[in-house]
Amino acid sequence: MKEGFIQIDSLSIPSDFESVQKVEKLIDNVCERLDVNEDYYGNVLIAVTEAVNNAIIHGNKHDINLNIDLFVGDKETDFCFSVKDYGVGFDYGNLPNPTSPDNIHKEDGRGIFLMKSLAEEVEFADEGRNVSIYFSKK
Repeated sequence: MKEGFIQIDSLSIPSDFESVQKVEKLIDNVCERLDVNEDYYGNVLIAVTEAVNNAIIHGNKHDINLNIDLFVGDKETDFCFSVKDYGVGFDYGNLPNPTSPDNIHKEDGRGIFLMKSLAEEVEFADEGRNVSIYFSKK
């Protein structure tokens, strides 16, 4: 998470899909508390749950002994969700383009592309184990 953001909430969940409902509840609470424009709510929900799903599947490899940690940051006009897994990381600078003809029919590989399309900014750290997703409030 960038400087200038104040952490206002956090959540730690096991690496299983049943825990995603807790993430959805966190997103609901944060968006309501920060008075986020309701037109942006769907973008936040999809981008953050996609990051959590990636952390469960690709990061922690469904290992329920490994947690996914979420942190919420707030700033005057923006807010951020950071999602951290405890896997080995990945080369986030060298991702295949999901819209290229070779990849267009693949069933996966669109999560980060989707996150970048729905958020103001997506930032990776810690060798890809931590993703921060930034949104505008208005």
